[in-house]
Amino acid sequence: MLAMPRLLQQQGEHHWSRFLERAPDIAATLSSQRVAQLKQLFACSDFAAHTLCQQPILAQQFDEHHDLENAQRAATFAPLLADLLDNVDNEPQLLRILRQFRHQQLLLIAWREMLLGASVEESFEHISALADALILAAYRWYYKKLCAEIGTPTDSQGRAVPLLIVGMGKLGGRELNFSSDIDLIFTFPHNGVTQGGRRELANQQFFIRLGQKLVNALHQTTVDGQVYRVDMRLRPFGDSGPLAVSFNAMEEYYQNHGRTWERYAMVKARIINGEGQYSDQLRAMLRPFVFRRYIDFGVIDSLRQMKAMIAAEVRRKGLQDNIKLGGGGIREIEFITQVFQLIRGGREPSLQVRHLPSALAAITQLGDLSIADAEQLHQSYRFLRRVENFLQAFDDQQTQTLPQEERDQTRLTWLLGYDRWEDCYQAIQATMHQVHRQFKGLIGDNAEAEEEDAAQIWFDIWQTELSAAELCPLLEAQGLSALKAQNLANELLSFKAEYPRRAMGPQGRQALDKLMPVLLEKIHHSATPNRLFARVQHILLHIVTRSAYLQLLVENAGALKQLLRLCEASSLVAEQLARFPILLDELLLPQTLYEPIPLASYQSELRQFLLRVPEEDVEQQMEALRQFKQIQLLRIAAADIAGTLPLMQVSDHLTWLAEAIVEEVVNQAWLQISARHGVPTCLAHSTERGFGVVAYGKLGGIELAYSSDLDLVFVQQSGIEGQTNGAKPVDVRQFYLRLAQRIIHLFNTRTASGVLYELDMRLRPSGESGLMVIPLDAYQQYLQHQAWVWEQQALVRSRFIVGDAALKQDFINIRQQILSQPRDCTSLTQEVLKMRERMRAHLIKGQAGEFDLKQSPGGLVDIEFLTQYLVLAWAHQYTQALTRWSDNIRILDAAVAVDLLGEQEAERLKSAYCAIRNRGHRLSLLDEPSRVPDSELLTQREWVIASWQKWLKTQP
Repeated sequence: MLAMPRLLQQQGEHHWSRFLERAPDIAATLSSQRVAQLKQLFACSDFAAHTLCQQPILAQQFDEHHDLENAQRAATFAPLLADLLDNVDNEPQLLRILRQFRHQQLLLIAWREMLLGASVEESFEHISALADALILAAYRWYYKKLCAEIGTPTDSQGRAVPLLIVGMGKLGGRELNFSSDIDLIFTFPHNGVTQGGRRELANQQFFIRLGQKLVNALHQTTVDGQVYRVDMRLRPFGDSGPLAVSFNAMEEYYQNHGRTWERYAMVKARIINGEGQYSDQLRAMLRPFVFRRYIDFGVIDSLRQMKAMIAAEVRRKGLQDNIKLGGGGIREIEFITQVFQLIRGGREPSLQVRHLPSALAAITQLGDLSIADAEQLHQSYRFLRRVENFLQAFDDQQTQTLPQEERDQTRLTWLLGYDRWEDCYQAIQATMHQVHRQFKGLIGDNAEAEEEDAAQIWFDIWQTELSAAELCPLLEAQGLSALKAQNLANELLSFKAEYPRRAMGPQGRQALDKLMPVLLEKIHHSATPNRLFARVQHILLHIVTRSAYLQLLVENAGALKQLLRLCEASSLVAEQLARFPILLDELLLPQTLYEPIPLASYQSELRQFLLRVPEEDVEQQMEALRQFKQIQLLRIAAADIAGTLPLMQVSDHLTWLAEAIVEEVVNQAWLQISARHGVPTCLAHSTERGFGVVAYGKLGGIELAYSSDLDLVFVQQSGIEGQTNGAKPVDVRQFYLRLAQRIIHLFNTRTASGVLYELDMRLRPSGESGLMVIPLDAYQQYLQHQAWVWEQQALVRSRFIVGDAALKQDFINIRQQILSQPRDCTSLTQEVLKMRERMRAHLIKGQAGEFDLKQSPGGLVDIEFLTQYLVLAWAHQYTQALTRWSDNIRILDAAVAVDLLGEQEAERLKSAYCAIRNRGHRLSLLDEPSRVPDSELLTQREWVIASWQKWLKTQP
């Protein structure tokens, strides 16, 4: 081994002085050889220094028991732990033993790999065996304890039923990293009830309780640290699914709901606790889902999409030098291996293995990979995993990013046997380059295969310093009119002057020089090249400092094509792409870009999107919510531009997207506030919250637009009193107030991706001076006795969108009761007219010769007021029909159904409404005001004005 650099020697001496101060008596017993070795270990690992300072006796014990020379220790972990826990009867002691035992064994693993030449394979084996032992020791302790307290779960024959713990990912493959999370799934063979307790409990409830205790025992951070970060989100239905499910429920899920990425995950699934026939039964049940009987080439495209998503994630998080997720990283080696397993694993049992080197060997044996390629992949995998282990052993942190700090660069360089960081870094990059070359050769990516080279003239136009007078003739020679050439030249010169002011690196400049000639050649074919270039350059100026995005456009002709198509059609989309460059990743998959997800899937897609973010990281959760919204908005707008979504469906998608986000924000806020204060003790069931969200305005009327804010009112169940049941109990009213404040905070906080939605809470009773959360009985009293007519009009466009089913029904009943009250038509007409005139006086924006689509006579608001008037005036007579819906179109249909409106009049109003909205919609995509020349939409406006005169001007 090379001589240790001075920087590391100083680090070792620093930690040794801490150890001396902590345990002088033990230090005095150590040989000079052992002291020198400890200093080397301390120089390489802050984790090792911290562990030995906490448990200094280990420095003696390792010598006494010859642990450092024992490469076969993995088999001893389980019996050692069993002895330590034999007489433990309380949780604090259990938690302490688990943590101290983990630290002891990881210290030995780090010591052997860093200084004694132990292979990375040995480390995998020992780290994974250690995880198995710790998980199972905790499981058995809690299973025994819960059986004694609440009874034993049984099947129909009265036999005890176990919990099966499925290890996923690297734990399943017995390739666990030094500081990995562990991914688990809990399942049990049979439904049934417990026996031997004071009362029967369903097996599922028993195992959910057991699972919660097990996760907490491993995940909780105490004074002794943590055992493992536990991730349960790979279970059926993720966070929204129960913590433990029966075999039958699991089988049903994978048959009907399983996704491709779950098949990839299941390749490495391993049952940690062998339970005889139950384990065999579970394996047999899962095998057909993972390994199909037919040769499954469809997985290749799915893998490409997964890889594209990972690359997008790397760009989103700004990850540089990531040896796991970056190009040529560990994940690409795993993908290469798993794609062969999934394609042919159903027919070739030798491929049905979890350990990656074993899978590579089987693939080679079958002739799918050459011996040389397989060996190169295997050695690259060993090398990168060794790098990963060292990075994590520095301070017991889960990281796969090469260090920026000199100390950790020096550590890695010395441990890998290099003289200089530059040589070490180059070796890692060369390894990843080889892997990425194989990945692209075997699997490819989503980039379009053809490379497009621009004509030489466009290189000259971009590279040469030319004035506008010199540029214009060149552009005219390419077929542009004099005016278009002049305008494009001005825009191009503006961009050339501006982009050098950005802090670009050499890679970014190279990418831009390659991109711009191709871009200019494509743009000059546009009907308005200067306008299109102006929109695109706005995006480029936002991404020139991030070479990954420039490279994306250079290497993906399809992505560039989609970018130009969207920017030409919509300045709103162009602005979104400029503000949120992460959306450029969506251009890689046009098949999903122009096809929004089904309306009913927004909630599940959002949950899946959030699975990648740690639950406890509130900031990342907020950012992920905003990213999901922006991605879906782009897809809806793209489909809108392409003409595959008609206007009404665009609003439906925007509305359902907003509802899914509102529900998720409420869920997150509830978890955050209840974690601190508990929940109201008076709630009847654990699934109840006594809280709901009512949508008004465009969200309530299912007519949301791209830039709409959300009009919300928060309501709570009537009669809730008392306090919450948490560690810091508060009055129930205070609890719901804090919940509402938290919801507003999650919406309004500005992250890198902006605010989630602008919220408008002014429609709640008494407006801005009213309660933030209103009890339903108080809400009803206000609407009945104090509300203005305009507030009752607003109620027409209200819907209950999030909350308990019982609370929703109560709101529906109140809404129906208020809307169906008999009203004096003369008084109602006067109030509606007065409000309409007031709005028109203050809000109309049209100048002379212009028609304001919303506020001018015959515009959208006239139609909305007319439908609201019909409901308020006639709902007492036609209650069920006129109070059922909150959107204008269906209210008009309902009015026809009860013979209140003639069919022709209703069709004209609906036609006018759709035509005016559609025109406004096109303007919003162009980010232009909702005003048109006064000569437009004349027929439709006449229809609206005629109905207005009929219903609101001729009343007695």
